Amino acid sequence: MKQPLKSLETKLIHAGEPEPRILGAVAMPIFQSAMFQYQGETSYHDLKYIRLNNTPNHLALHRKLAALENAEAALVTGSGMAAISTSLLTVLKSGDHLLIQNSLYGGTHDFVTHDFAAFGLSYDFIEAERPETWQALLKPNTKAIYVEAMTNPLLQVADLEAVVKFARAHGLVSLIDSTFASPVNFRPLEWGFDLSLHSGTKYLNGHSDIVCGVVMGAAAWVEKITHRLNHLGGTLDPHAAYLLHRGLKTLALRVRYQNESALAIARFLARHPVVAQVNYAGLESHPGHQRARRLFSGFGGVLSFEPRGGVEAADVFLQSVRLPLIAISLGGVDTLATRPAITTHAGLSAEDRRRAGIADGLIRLSIGIEATDDLIEDFDQALNESTARGR
Repeated sequence: MKQPLKSLETKLIHAGEPEPRILGAVAMPIFQSAMFQYQGETSYHDLKYIRLNNTPNHLALHRKLAALENAEAALVTGSGMAAISTSLLTVLKSGDHLLIQNSLYGGTHDFVTHDFAAFGLSYDFIEAERPETWQALLKPNTKAIYVEAMTNPLLQVADLEAVVKFARAHGLVSLIDSTFASPVNFRPLEWGFDLSLHSGTKYLNGHSDIVCGVVMGAAAWVEKITHRLNHLGGTLDPHAAYLLHRGLKTLALRVRYQNESALAIARFLARHPVVAQVNYAGLESHPGHQRARRLFSGFGGVLSFEPRGGVEAADVFLQSVRLPLIAISLGGVDTLATRPAITTHAGLSAEDRRRAGIADGLIRLSIGIEATDDLIEDFDQALNESTARGR
């Protein structure tokens, strides 16, 4: 019997790989075939077909991803939103009610607020850091509770332990979007969550060249979500599966460096005289710092800040930086910068953004793997430029 893999770093390389390797190939080959010969399968969902997410590329990823978070099973999808929407539409049925965090990724917020009614679903937003307020929103038809490990773009940290306790006490399915943490920093199933969701576009792939999603959890739930996904068609294509498989191999190296670099940059920004506010759970000043220290192995590679001078200063900063690319998304090897009010959260009304604490001048940074000192030097000159132009 083979010795079980223990360390995350070793699982990233060896878990889920075909044994023996296919024709001796060290790298997982791309199975660019839409369908496969019938081999006696008795269930529609077991037929080998790309749309059914069960080609050799898919299956290798499912095994590897499940090993990373010690899940019974995992599933890859065509996008992070495919993972989120299909999971919610599987856990909930018409007439059900969802409790969901009030600070959400924009796509999730839009799906819940714009599309739930058409499916006969209802929801209430919860303040995820105030568990004492959740009971009042609970209804007889409440079936699930949904939160994020760290919110976008303010990096708030919910009371995740209380979420699990509340879900178990009231028979709710607990779902968490753990994209910002990645399995390197947080493994939700080990803390009692039922389903862990990721936009694999971000840290899991890490190279900004594909869109994909991941669902992990108990085998029974993953099977139900897989069957729903098979009908909805949110499939990951074989070449994207290959790129995700390859990107995962370096996940631990990338994320741990990004943790370290982002913390150094957050501390630099917090000391800078033209920065009014920095949002990063690794800072002792962050309201969720102690909770984050207890939950996470690292604080991630995303932070946000507000320069003094509001929108004008923020725009000058974005025009003046030389190393970061001005682009949405996060989690890749390149440092990215964006102003959420006009990009990632433009779909929210000005009132909703104000209520969520997202200032128009807020800048979000996704720290890549460039030299930390080079990034700090660049940010310093850009901040100084924003001050000079504002005089």
